[in-house]
Amino acid sequence: MSNPSPLHAVHEALGASFTDFAGWAMPLRYGSELAEHKAVREASGLFDLSHMGEIELTGPEAARALDYALVGYLSKVKPGRARYTMICDADGGVLDDLVVYRLATDHYMVVANASNAAVVAEALRERSTGFAVEVNDRSATCALIAVQGPTSAEIVRKVTGSDLDKLSYYASVPATAAGHDVLLARTGYTGEDGFELYSEAEHAQDIWNAITEIGQDHGLVPAGLACRDTLRLEAGMPLYGNELGPEFTPFDAGLGRVVKFEKPGDFVGREALERRKDNIVGTVRVGLTSTGRRAPRHGYPVLDGDGNPVGTVTSGALSPTLGHPIAMAYVPTALSEPGTALAVDIRGTSTPVEVVELPFYQRPA
Repeated sequence: MSNPSPLHAVHEALGASFTDFAGWAMPLRYGSELAEHKAVREASGLFDLSHMGEIELTGPEAARALDYALVGYLSKVKPGRARYTMICDADGGVLDDLVVYRLATDHYMVVANASNAAVVAEALRERSTGFAVEVNDRSATCALIAVQGPTSAEIVRKVTGSDLDKLSYYASVPATAAGHDVLLARTGYTGEDGFELYSEAEHAQDIWNAITEIGQDHGLVPAGLACRDTLRLEAGMPLYGNELGPEFTPFDAGLGRVVKFEKPGDFVGREALERRKDNIVGTVRVGLTSTGRRAPRHGYPVLDGDGNPVGTVTSGALSPTLGHPIAMAYVPTALSEPGTALAVDIRGTSTPVEVVELPFYQRPA
């Protein structure tokens, strides 16, 4: 039986349809996922992301432990700032992509994907051996609510009373919402300006209701995981299990910039990643577009000019914002240049596609 979110009763009252996601019963949509997608691009959407994992590291050697455990240079992150990074295995394969918040000099919070929360927590405990640090998995008691979209700043400003002009992208600050303590972060996964509020699970309904009430005048709608997936795809953001996994290194995924070889000392995966960084001879992640109406989907074969299978689609959809099919895929390096003409086998029909730069969508400046 799927684990219910702290907001499950709220979602039921809103008429949500649910899906099992990594063992959690999460809202897939509340009505039309296209309308929810459009609301996030034009106003704001309210997401329950309480299935994500939150793992805290505290202690005088928390920074050093994370520098060893992850590919990022976390001791360089200033308190109040966050960093996108990855945890890799000894062969350089991606175990998960993470957002790490430095809450104080000796206090970090690692946010993991729901499907990997236990794996990441266990790996951090194991890799912290010998360091003066305590690892605490708070996933079961922590709720996460996100407000994403052009009107999100005004909504969150009214809910928290925070001066958001001082809260830059990938920064966080302690705040209060509906009378409860939260960690307020300017982060997200949709390509829009947006905020994430971490709280104790028992306070999630109060905070959700307060945001909903204030958001009524700003076009806010509840939004499910279905539209979150098309939003992140338009933004060119990889998803673990699709574009990321142990079979890919960060360099294969086009995200080698997250690997910080300049940091002192060893880290898990360093040797394998040093070999890999200048030797991308396999497949790499690319964006694909087409002018047709049928969208490539996860697992569909990518074909070269002679019709030979050369790669695989990892995510695909008809873009609600752009109005044409978009996809991400792994293809040979030699066929990864933007403008390269390829095709995708869509249920037996060879459909022309073109390699393009990622992301597909960028919000107006």
